[in-house]
Amino acid sequence: MNGISKSVEIAGRTLSMETGRLARQANGAVMVRYGDSMVLVAATMAGARPGIDFFPLTVDYRERMSAAGRYPGGFFKREGRPTEKEILTCRLIDRPIRPLFPKGFKDEVQVMATVFSADPENDPDILAMNGAFAALAVSDIPFKGPLGVVRVGRVNGELIVNPTYEQRKIATLELLVACLPNGDISLLEVTAAEESEEHIVAALEAGQREVGKILELIAELAAEAGKPKREFAEIEIDRAMYSSIESGHYARIQEAMRIAEKTERELRMKEIEEQINTEFAPSLENDEEVELPDHGPMIREILYAMEARAMRERIMADGVRIDGRGLDEIRPIEIEVGLLPRCHGSALFTRGQTQALVGLTLGTVSDEQVVDSMIEETRKKFMLHYTFPPFSVGECRPIRGPGRREIGHGALAERALLPVLPSYEDFPYTIRITSDITESNGSSSMASTCGGSLALMDAGVPVSAAVAGVSIGLVMEGGEYRLLTDILGAEYHLGDMDFKVAGTREGVTAIQLDIKVAGLGTHIVREALTRAQAARMRILDQMAAVIAEPRGSLKEHAPRIIIIELPQAKIGEVIGPGGKMIRKIIEETGAKIDIDDDSRCVISTVDAEAARRAKEFVESIIAEAEVGKIYKGKVVRLMKPQGVRGDHAAGGGDGAHQPVGAVSREPRRGRGAGRRPDLGQVRRDRQPGAREPLKVEAEREMGILDENAVPPAGVGQPHHGGERRDYGDRGGRGDRGHGDRGGRGGRGGHGGGRGRGFSR
Repeated sequence: MNGISKSVEIAGRTLSMETGRLARQANGAVMVRYGDSMVLVAATMAGARPGIDFFPLTVDYRERMSAAGRYPGGFFKREGRPTEKEILTCRLIDRPIRPLFPKGFKDEVQVMATVFSADPENDPDILAMNGAFAALAVSDIPFKGPLGVVRVGRVNGELIVNPTYEQRKIATLELLVACLPNGDISLLEVTAAEESEEHIVAALEAGQREVGKILELIAELAAEAGKPKREFAEIEIDRAMYSSIESGHYARIQEAMRIAEKTERELRMKEIEEQINTEFAPSLENDEEVELPDHGPMIREILYAMEARAMRERIMADGVRIDGRGLDEIRPIEIEVGLLPRCHGSALFTRGQTQALVGLTLGTVSDEQVVDSMIEETRKKFMLHYTFPPFSVGECRPIRGPGRREIGHGALAERALLPVLPSYEDFPYTIRITSDITESNGSSSMASTCGGSLALMDAGVPVSAAVAGVSIGLVMEGGEYRLLTDILGAEYHLGDMDFKVAGTREGVTAIQLDIKVAGLGTHIVREALTRAQAARMRILDQMAAVIAEPRGSLKEHAPRIIIIELPQAKIGEVIGPGGKMIRKIIEETGAKIDIDDDSRCVISTVDAEAARRAKEFVESIIAEAEVGKIYKGKVVRLMKPQGVRGDHAAGGGDGAHQPVGAVSREPRRGRGAGRRPDLGQVRRDRQPGAREPLKVEAEREMGILDENAVPPAGVGQPHHGGERRDYGDRGGRGDRGHGDRGGRGGRGGHGGGRGRGFSR
């Protein structure tokens, strides 16, 4: 069973596509390979569901952990709900292909990509995207492709096509660009470390050149193995009905489309629609039951076309928008910080009728998000979670957890803020931002970016710069176009583009392009970047007027974190057997304590005194005994080579036992026990080859050793209870039954010593 395969070299690696061997019952299926990464993409089509008035396109991307030779983490060893990476990849596939289906096409289409092999260099998301474009191209599904996509990274000042995972970690710019055969751009996604607009355009053009090779590959595959496309006639508007509605209601529609307030405008349009429905409702001349025609879908289609026409005509002819603004004007902005008293940082960012209430929480290493991916398990120290409740747009709907749109918008705002965050060494906190959209009328993801930046500064996080975001819209009519700064929801709904750009005064940190047309010329992207840069500076000025830099200290309820570097040999002592010691510190101080993978002890608490006590406790455990220093505590036991092992942990108790070679000045248990005398002054006066004089002194003063039993200085000398071997090994066990038990020393008088010779 042989398929048809084509290949091309991209960035020094072979990209191959094969069709006809796998998933042969799908309308189109392609296996894509790049390096050792392999993704199977299948595109299928079903008939239109009755009564729907939208295009039901579904995109699924799933990563099999077995593809990289790994097991899924957790209790169940099977992949569950899609991960954030999988959902974001679904969106990357969906956005560029959706505008390329015929207008009015309502047959159900599903594109499913599955990763079957993943190597440690090549991200399969690029393969899934190109595979989806190829599967649709070889299928009989009506699709105005093909498309091709590459990733471009700027590493050490050099542009690299399809960089590896390791190269992406150090890249200052990462750009995804999908193009049509004529070079028009259908997708643009950017993550950058404050890169200039010029660098972004240079990376974009480098990607366009490389995409041409992929487009040729897909065209060759489709020419040899592609199926004839199914015929589909785009639904035509009923011209007679259109003319009737136009003559009777278009002037009212134009007036409604000049109402700046969103809710009032929508109510007016609903009134017009109800009146038109009444006019076109069929009348019955008799009581006979007849099947009445449903004009509702066509009326809605006509009203949508007339709303778009009214908005676009005014923009193209007069340069005036729905709310009366000029093309480059930003809506009024209101900013408030610190309004949530128990949050560690907060902000309310309002731009026109779009509003984001943002809260920030600081945590410790134990609050990090564990991300179990195919290649490796990683940890996220920064998260931004975006929520879009139904009341924000005056709707009612059930809450089912975050949808794909919410995850995508949150990820965009997170990428925008990530480049300005301090390193973990400088600010050892886990940071979580929550952005709740309390009102929405366009560009809520960019409101979340602005609100997130303000909340970071309100919390005292030492960010390197403030970040602002704005969305640029587009209206194209014939060969002319107009760019719109800070678009409304209706301007994207009835327009052609939502081009979100976020960044600092120094440069861009994130870009996301959504379009409703097939593609954009590079000149439009250049102009949109320039327009967004000017708007961003104005927004940053207004943000700086409220809070210009991070606060000098953390909020009252924020945790204070102290980091102590632990010697490897001391980690076990800090944790204790079964975690006994670390639990003891937590119970006695009330502080939260974590030990990270880099042997750092992280102490966190909102109580400064608790933090100080916990710090002293840990430091006492890891401290080495210093010569000449006096320690308070109790002698725990005698150690053969070291001397006395004593407890001198901060806070007391059965804490850290340090071999200090010291002398107890008080009797042990049974003879005045319960007190914590000085362990004595630490001395290091043992000579090489000699027995331990400190041990002798300790046992003598605790009543264990006869005052006259002074050990000779030689090596290997005999001792009561047994014969010493070279280097002072244990003596014989002796007779355990003679004499009274003395102290806690010899178990049978001087003749019954257990071989505790004064060995080294």
